[in-house]
Amino acid sequence: MGSLIRAALVMPSRPNLLVSGALACAMLIVAAASARPQVKAQAASPVTFVFTGHGYGHAVGLAQYGAFGYAQHGWTYDRILAHYYPGTILAPAPLTKIRVLLAEGRRSVTVASPTAFKVRDGAGKTRPLAAGSATVSGAAQLTVTAGGRTLRLPPPVTFVRGQAPLVVERPYRGSIEVRPRAGGLAAIDVVALDSYLYGVVTSEMPHDWPIEALKAQAVAARSYALSHLQGADFDVYADVRSQVYGGLDAEEPSALAAVHGTAGQVLLYNGRVAETFFSSSSGGRTAAITDVWLSSKPVPYLVSVPDPYDTVSPYHDWGPIAMSGAELGHALGSTPVIDLLPTTNAWGRIRSLVLRAPLRDTSLSASDFRRALGLRSTWFTIGVLSLEQPDATVVYGRPLELTGTARNLAVTLDRRTVGSVWQRGRPVAPGVGGRFSVPVTALATTDFRLATPDAVSSPVRVLVAPDVELGAAGATGFSGQVRPVLRGATVALQRLAAGGAWEVFTRTVVGTGGTFSSKVPIPAGTYRAGYSPGAGLVAGVSATRRVG
Repeated sequence: MGSLIRAALVMPSRPNLLVSGALACAMLIVAAASARPQVKAQAASPVTFVFTGHGYGHAVGLAQYGAFGYAQHGWTYDRILAHYYPGTILAPAPLTKIRVLLAEGRRSVTVASPTAFKVRDGAGKTRPLAAGSATVSGAAQLTVTAGGRTLRLPPPVTFVRGQAPLVVERPYRGSIEVRPRAGGLAAIDVVALDSYLYGVVTSEMPHDWPIEALKAQAVAARSYALSHLQGADFDVYADVRSQVYGGLDAEEPSALAAVHGTAGQVLLYNGRVAETFFSSSSGGRTAAITDVWLSSKPVPYLVSVPDPYDTVSPYHDWGPIAMSGAELGHALGSTPVIDLLPTTNAWGRIRSLVLRAPLRDTSLSASDFRRALGLRSTWFTIGVLSLEQPDATVVYGRPLELTGTARNLAVTLDRRTVGSVWQRGRPVAPGVGGRFSVPVTALATTDFRLATPDAVSSPVRVLVAPDVELGAAGATGFSGQVRPVLRGATVALQRLAAGGAWEVFTRTVVGTGGTFSSKVPIPAGTYRAGYSPGAGLVAGVSATRRVG
């Protein structure tokens, strides 16, 4: 019969498809050379990123969990502050009152008191008010409605407490000023600086922490407020834009003790109030201001210092957090991201990243990246999982190289045949940049994926076609061989019709050893053998033979 030649049918998306009469109208015939080269994986599949990090917050200045740890080890508040803000000194505060923006853009503001109180207008005239509530509305002239009467007063108006605190949704110390601002009305608490701190310290730090940690927080909060005064109408926000201020409801005895124990003290550097940034957890080392806010100039007391007692923090280590390249791109308002290239400082904290995408690369600060993704800090490691999709169907029994990227992660190459469960595979040993190439053999259509204990890559599917050999067909019949052997399966001899379609000429059953033959007389023409046994295999065809 002459020498045998082999080929495989490529059907990239529909396994086990056999079209009667025109089996291969959507089939690609790959003629196999005698050397049988390996199939290479080339087309990139989606990327999975895995983030694992340390700490919670920007990590510049005082780290609250670290201060907790230092206080547990006997450090006093002044020593704690000197560690986190090196070169600063304690000194009296230059201001004794502060204006806290409680609300803005309101159509009206209601101020209440359970006892008699007063209102003072912008011209300095004061009027008594009975216990109850007063509602302010208007703009150029403010209308104050209280106790059944209406007053029209020049702005701003200031409510002065009587025997009880004033209430704007919650009770506050000090007086409440209402003025037009930002397209509506603003409510501002004008309060003694240390009274303000009563509502800040235990809003920013747990009230049951050691007193020396709370004292350090009190000085840091007092200094932060005075070093970040906002403008003409008010000094600080009541939320995280400055620091959280909860008024009387947030006060705790421990907060009052911490404020009294540091009464009026701030940190100075070269005679100016220091910018005492603070955050929850450093992860073990604080950050320099230039590592977090890249446009900042260096500040001698906002440098990176070791923070060994941050280990008490539940956020000392965090992650892993897995995210696909498509999810990452969506969060950043871009197309799917295919790689992340970080720039780090000497301690491994990320300063900036290059986001690689199919159309163009972009650069982003680590702070902006962290904010967009909701990560706890900028001190993190980026793991990358990407397994590339093979670009051709593999012939039964032939080797295949799977390629991809496994960076900064210990991974295995898992597999499953279609319809089965995943089986843990062997470890992958990446090379430079995390690139790897792993030889595999699949005897049926098989899914592969990269896996860690906490994350997996997108799977790729390797389509496997049977090996089909067709002998030199003659006028009196034909013969050949297939692998794998599935007794009872049929082989279809196909003839190329005048219109270019393949038509089934005759069929025969696979016999012992995978051989097949037919003694049907064969007229002149072009032929091939098609074999579609199922069992997890896509259809396969032989190379063509010419008769006559």
